[in-house]
Amino acid sequence: MILRCKAFPRAALVGNPSDGYFGKTIAFVFHNYSAEAELYESPDLDLLPSLRDHNTFASMEDLHKDIVLYGYYGGIRLLKGSIKKFYEYVKEHDLAIDNKNFTMRYKSDIPNRLGLAGSSAIITAAMRCLCRFYGVEIRPDHFANLVLAVETEELGIPAGLQDRVAQAYNHPVYMDFNRSHMEKFGVGKYKAINIPADLNLYIAYRTDLAEGSEILHSRLRHDFNDGKPEVLAAMQEWSSLTDQVRDALAAHEYDKIPALLNRNFDLRCEVCSEAISSKNRRMVEMARKIGASAKFTGSGGAIIGTYEDEAMYQRLQKELKKFQIEVIKPSIVHNMKDAYQ
Repeated sequence: MILRCKAFPRAALVGNPSDGYFGKTIAFVFHNYSAEAELYESPDLDLLPSLRDHNTFASMEDLHKDIVLYGYYGGIRLLKGSIKKFYEYVKEHDLAIDNKNFTMRYKSDIPNRLGLAGSSAIITAAMRCLCRFYGVEIRPDHFANLVLAVETEELGIPAGLQDRVAQAYNHPVYMDFNRSHMEKFGVGKYKAINIPADLNLYIAYRTDLAEGSEILHSRLRHDFNDGKPEVLAAMQEWSSLTDQVRDALAAHEYDKIPALLNRNFDLRCEVCSEAISSKNRRMVEMARKIGASAKFTGSGGAIIGTYEDEAMYQRLQKELKKFQIEVIKPSIVHNMKDAYQ
């Protein structure tokens, strides 16, 4: 029997980048793209390469493009890290599993290194396959921690919990990373919430902005650890913006949301301006000029916001396309069954 499991890209609606600093966020995953892992029993444990793992190129230009998109190490390392951490989890919790091997491979069409959590989606899909294959159940909040450990502990990828929580729950989630709760229980306070279909959301991205989150977080982490007053104040304000958006969603007061999303980005510019590229800033400015709200979905490369009506959405698509920027309406995932085939 072949097992196939999926995970989806994440968009942070509000609160980022405070998730790594005991703040609050709201995030969701969406169907428009996906990462998929496939697993079946085999005599040996075998990992099959995907497109981003090949070593044959038509030219130096093609090799250059491949490295810009995927880095030097491809995706097999994500599978290896997932398997290692899963094995350690099983041993640590003294779980009895069958002594059997498997072949695993993956594929993904999630735009890479654009703040959409593409790497963690591959890990999440792989981990779901391993859990099903060996009959292991892991609570969503602990599952998110396990996925994060693959990236931070095994692979040295700077990352926070927000992406993995949204992907673990497969549902829009309000996340409170309260420091005392995190230190006591090892997880945040997570609550599934509803993002109504009549909230007009768009996501826009361009592939020439692939730069990863480490550019932002290395400086922000330093300032946070040093107790820089403006950074600490920003974390509090991002948490407040998250609560205000949560309340507006619950009350269907959508008219309040655009200004809150805009403030989320403007606050980032106040404390992290040197970590925001001119092209990233320009993408936000273009969307706002048309009348939409705009902020980063993650740490740069893609933006999310609201638009007023279909006419404004069509203008967004038309104007941003001139600069090789794709604009989509996210199809939000609201249940776990979409992760399994």
